[in-house]
Amino acid sequence: MTGKATARNLFRIFLLTALALLVAHLPASAEISQRDQKAIADAGTCESPQSALQSCGLIYIATERKNQTQSTAAPVWFTTGADNNSFLIQTGKNTWKAKRIRRGSPVLVWIGKTNGPAFIGTAEITTDPAIQNKILTDFRQKYWRNRVLGTGPSRATFQSGERVAIKIVPVRDLPPGFTSGPGTPPPSLHSGS
Repeated sequence: MTGKATARNLFRIFLLTALALLVAHLPASAEISQRDQKAIADAGTCESPQSALQSCGLIYIATERKNQTQSTAAPVWFTTGADNNSFLIQTGKNTWKAKRIRRGSPVLVWIGKTNGPAFIGTAEITTDPAIQNKILTDFRQKYWRNRVLGTGPSRATFQSGERVAIKIVPVRDLPPGFTSGPGTPPPSLHSGS
């Protein structure tokens, strides 16, 4: 075997090893766990003016700050993705949540209440029209204030860039009783690491 052939083979081995390591560190396939599906159903919807005063149909989200600590968990309205394996939210383009997600921050999510079932996941801002349409349709159906008062996202605010759609993919459930810890390091995306 010539020196060039040996170098090529070593390079191929290096590339295959690097690819295998990359794949090994990717999050598992996205799936909303059965525990979280039950929590979503239990969280209810916001179908009356009285329910608007309760934390119905909400998730609470914390992101990772530049100093690698958790932000304060903020309540947001949500829907699930068409594949039922993701959470979809919307927010203003200049919110801390949006800025941190643009930077690649993982997200911590509590379902229904700040001490509800929690998971850690990945999030991305998306301009996918199908996701924006799902958010608009589901919000209109889910929240009476959106139908009656016109509050919440609109096609115009997405098109202008004033609002952004965010897709959150669960990576792993967090233990029961896991609570928000603003100013503390978030758990790892991967268990055992």
